[in-house]
Parts: sequence; C-alpha cells; structure tokens
Amino acid sequence: MIELPVLGNTPPVEAPVRARKPDWLRVKLPIGPEYAKVRKLVDTYKLHTICESGNCPNMGECWGAGTATFMILGNVCTRSCTFCAVATGRPNEYDTDEPRRVAEAIELMGVKHAVITSVNRDELKDRGAEIWYQTVRAVKERCPETTIETLIPDVKGNWDALYRMISAGQEVVSHNMETVKRLYRRVRPQAKYERSLEQIRLTKEYGKRTKSGIMLGLGETDEEVFEIMDDLIANGLDVLTLGQYLQPTKMHLEVVEYIHPDKFAMYKEEGLKRGFKYVESGPLVRSSYHAERHI
Repeated sequence: MIELPVLGNTPPVEAPVRARKPDWLRVKLPIGPEYAKVRKLVDTYKLHTICESGNCPNMGECWGAGTATFMILGNVCTRSCTFCAVATGRPNEYDTDEPRRVAEAIELMGVKHAVITSVNRDELKDRGAEIWYQTVRAVKERCPETTIETLIPDVKGNWDALYRMISAGQEVVSHNMETVKRLYRRVRPQAKYERSLEQIRLTKEYGKRTKSGIMLGLGETDEEVFEIMDDLIANGLDVLTLGQYLQPTKMHLEVVEYIHPDKFAMYKEEGLKRGFKYVESGPLVRSSYHAERHI
C-alpha cells in the first residue's frame, strides 16, 4: 500500500497498489509473413475477429501461425459483461453476405481447424441462429476437410435457436462459463450460471463435442474452481480451458490476482482427474487457443 498526501486535517488514506504484471504474461509482438497474410485477409473481406475485438494477448502468435478466430454478426454486443473488451451497444443490421466472406477467407487461409464466434444478439428473435447456421454450412461446402469449432453465446433459454446453431455440422460447440458461480452477477450480469450449464447439457445430449472456458484471477477460491469443474462434468462437458483474466481497460474489472503457472498446472491435473477429455490450462490460455489440439 502507498500513503496518499494529507490535505489539511484529513487523515492519510491508503490506496491500493496495482499488482505488476508478472514475466510469464509477456507475449510476442505480431510480426512475420503469416501475420501479414491474415491481416490482409481480415481487412480485404471486412471481417471481425475476437482476436482484435477482445484484445487477445495471443493474437501475434496465432496470426503468425496463420490462424484466427472469426467473429460473426458484427462487433457490437448487446451484453455489458464487466470483463469483456468487445464494444457494447445497439448493433447494426447483420450482414447476410457474411457467411460467404468468412468461408472464402477460411479457404484462402487453408486452416485445418476453424474457430468461429459471435457477439450476443439478444435483440434478434432467433439470437442470430440463422446466420450461425449459414456460416458453418458455407465453410463446410467450401472446405469439407476443415473441422469447425463454434464458440456460441448464451441464447437466453431459446433452445430452438440453440439447436439451429449447432445443427450445421460443426464438430465442436463451445460455450464459455467465464467464471465461478459466486462471481456471476458481477462478471456476467445478464447471464445465469444454471442456464449456461443447461445449454452445455443440451448441446451434449444433441451429440456434440462440448467445450467451455473460465477465467482465473477475479477472486475465486480453489474450492469454487473445483465446484464449477464438477458442475461442468455433471452436465457433459468434454473440453475445459482455464486462463488468466487480464483487465482490458480501466473501465473493466481489475485483476485480483495473477495466478502462477504452477497453479494452472494443478488445475489441469484436477480437471483430468475429474474426467474431462482434454484440459488446456495456463496464464495465456484463451477459449480458442490451440483449439486444434483436442480434435
């Protein structure tokens, strides 16, 4: 703690000292021919990526390897989650030509495993399900050998929309829990812990490989992390990712703790003991980081 200056008879006030970002969170700068190729494709096809909109620390590494996570249905979200860097507001009309452009970009990139996500579109009756369906179908038609992972939003209990989203032929369906149950109202004020679990359960019952991710460093305890692991196992989750939360701007939640890599390794071991088929756990892990490894 540091002591702030005394003004008049006002007693000293202690202000919190922000934790310094540890060395293990250093990332590579975006350089190289593959990065430039992905940059050009994204710009040419007027596409959005969660890599950019979400301030992902792995953008340099992933784009440098020729991969990116495409974000459909615009880059303005109807939600106001307190951890997320994606813009919040009233989205524009969605682009019906977007599925074609995404498919062409993925074909030109030549990726073996494509990851697609989207903003929340709560104002749409179908939550954007039709664009989701058309996008996956367009990729499958152009790139039949490419496996697809869709990181889908909370459909607010609109299970017809969910089934439309996941019926297009993608191999993996991911829906992020983001945080432990106690912190849900603070971190995801427009979401519900139990509803997201139900969405994962219904996706598994539909026959899909299921995946979810949570952020650490928001003040959760080990017991709470183990609790969400058990809840996810009980609802049929196959693949779990755990990564360090990083504050995108001063307007977002502050980091409570930087989790040491050894603790991430412990969580991975605990997750595998509980029955997950695959666990990716580390400070820089994000939901689509090295997504091809578990296929």
